Amino acid sequence: METILEVKNLAKSFDEKEVHRDVSFSLARGETLGLLGHSGTGKSVLLRSLIGLEHIDRGQIIYRNRRIDDLTETELFPVRTKISYSFQSGALFDSVSVFENIAYPLFEHTKLSEAEVARKVRELLRIVNLEDAEDLMPSDLSGGMQKRVGLARSMALDPDILLYDEPTAGLDPMNIEKVVDLINRCRERGFSGILVTHDIPVARRVCDRLVIINEGQVHFDGSVAEFNSSDDDFVKTFLLNERAV
Repeated sequence: METILEVKNLAKSFDEKEVHRDVSFSLARGETLGLLGHSGTGKSVLLRSLIGLEHIDRGQIIYRNRRIDDLTETELFPVRTKISYSFQSGALFDSVSVFENIAYPLFEHTKLSEAEVARKVRELLRIVNLEDAEDLMPSDLSGGMQKRVGLARSMALDPDILLYDEPTAGLDPMNIEKVVDLINRCRERGFSGILVTHDIPVARRVCDRLVIINEGQVHFDGSVAEFNSSDDDFVKTFLLNERAV
């Protein structure tokens, strides 16, 4: 399989606190990778590092054979249209409607006409099962709906890679099912993805491969089947708990 993203020997500290000291993994085209680890292991920090929202101290991040960790903000601009971050909160603009939230990257980064943007937004709303929500404001939405709108916006520019930051955190079982269904639809549409989660059952259902971070390094990197059958004591702490914390 074609490797689309590679992380090599990544290190990151905040003042005296070392978060990552030697993290290496790769992502294949069309693959969804689950990024696991107990609280405080810097999973979300790692996700943000991939698109330059956090600056790494050492190592390399390579996207489609091009090193991107040393790019300027201007140089990162086109990269961020191809590696799209879906924030844990949804990160919607409070002052504009659902339609305008999803349309924003299309008006900002494409030359589509207003009619073409409208068609694209409505297609995305169908994908996330929110066809009737386009005129609603973020304050009118439940937490689950906000996450789904955020996912729709992250798909607007047809990126290569979707970064999902705790997409099921704080959701009830019904909304978790909707998010799982949405991530699986993204897989079927050919998106590559990296999923940061504490939700082990969800990771099992949507991921092709799992990476577990421990003490600043990759402790485990393998398929879901290898994860399920692992004899490693640390991996078993995840197997024994439906939600690792």
